[in-house]
Amino acid sequence: MSVDRAPFLKWAGGKRRLVPFIAAALGLERFRTTGESLPAPASTGERTKRWRRLIEPFAGSAALGLALAHLFDELWLNDVNADVINVYAVLRDCPEGYLEEARALFAPETNNPETYYRLRDEFNRTRSPRRRAALFLYLNRHGYNGLCRYNNVGEFNVPFGRYKRPYFPEEELRAAAGVLAKTKLTSLDFEEVLGRAGPGDVVYCDPPYVPLSATASFTDYAAGGFGREEQVRLAAAAADAAARGAVVAISNHDTEWTRELYRHAELHFKDVQRSISANGQTRGHVRELLAVYRPADS
Repeated sequence: MSVDRAPFLKWAGGKRRLVPFIAAALGLERFRTTGESLPAPASTGERTKRWRRLIEPFAGSAALGLALAHLFDELWLNDVNADVINVYAVLRDCPEGYLEEARALFAPETNNPETYYRLRDEFNRTRSPRRRAALFLYLNRHGYNGLCRYNNVGEFNVPFGRYKRPYFPEEELRAAAGVLAKTKLTSLDFEEVLGRAGPGDVVYCDPPYVPLSATASFTDYAAGGFGREEQVRLAAAAADAAARGAVVAISNHDTEWTRELYRHAELHFKDVQRSISANGQTRGHVRELLAVYRPADS
């Protein structure tokens, strides 16, 4: 994937490197093993007939949508984290103003703990959508390992990351602004989003994963968490959407429990490198699965 097609947000568990695997499993088109962008469809008519809309109920950094936007007439990005959706909305509606305000936060004098915590406090107080969006990008790129985490009262609480020179993703932001021009943005429960999917829709779900151990769960990126009840509800909603004609895929850890949960889906497996640890030397590999629900007549 070229740099201008990459996500501009750092995201724990982001799917940038898995786009070829996911696209191939969904059968969108042949995706080059080098990770290059997919070729355009043979004709607009073919695209409209087969792939009208891509929906991401758990958008996060929207790696799949940004990479595959050219295959669809429309995108729908949804995330329960309203701050994520606000960034996309501000970038879509006022790209130059947003770029100018966010760029000013990426300077040597802002890359220190005192300024970081002052700006983090401002983020937790402000209600200005544009200022909040600019600060969110700053925190995302300057905070520890790109984590997005809130405390029990909804305050962003990720500590300073101590990076030498945080990257300002201007090219990626400009490319994303073009994609967002044809994108619907919402912050709804995933079940409501999946309930509106039907023929011509491809839905990719990247929920918080089932933990591999008692200390391995990172489900507090938004208030409320994401437990087994939500995992079961998601699988049922995916099956219902497929029955109405949508193609739905869900990523998760490969465990006995998830294999049983997705027993009625088509399963694909991939070994991936864990990306939470700040020390690359200690990052291990885990096995993920991709459960694909297809319409009965596909």
